[in-house]
Amino acid sequence: MHLFRMREAADLLGISDDTLRRWADAGRLETVTDPAGRRAVEGPVLARFAEELAAEGAHLEVGEVAAASVRNRFTGLVTRVLKDGVMAQVEIQSGPHRFVSLLSREAADELGLEPGVLAVAAMKATNVSVEIPSSR
Repeated sequence: MHLFRMREAADLLGISDDTLRRWADAGRLETVTDPAGRRAVEGPVLARFAEELAAEGAHLEVGEVAAASVRNRFTGLVTRVLKDGVMAQVEIQSGPHRFVSLLSREAADELGLEPGVLAVAAMKATNVSVEIPSSR
């Protein structure tokens, strides 16, 4: 089970860790205690919560763009993985943005993609590839 510390979870949702703690204290988000005794959120729980926030339209306003790249990368949580014999459909929720990628089942299996996994949706033109960050 993938666990995210409160600060990590807040960063992924695009909110402050204080807001996330308040929501958890109010019962809006289920938390657990990690092996070090800190509050954390299980990956699948965080993924569902990210989808709920996006559906509510809860997101931060983006200010002016200081710089942009040709290749766009969005860090988020895998919320759904559908696999058949050859292909996989992977959905990633990054703040208010939902990305869907079609890739081989073999690639999805090798990346260990499942709901709650931290991933990066990297776009160039019409293609979306899925990456796993080297560290959290």
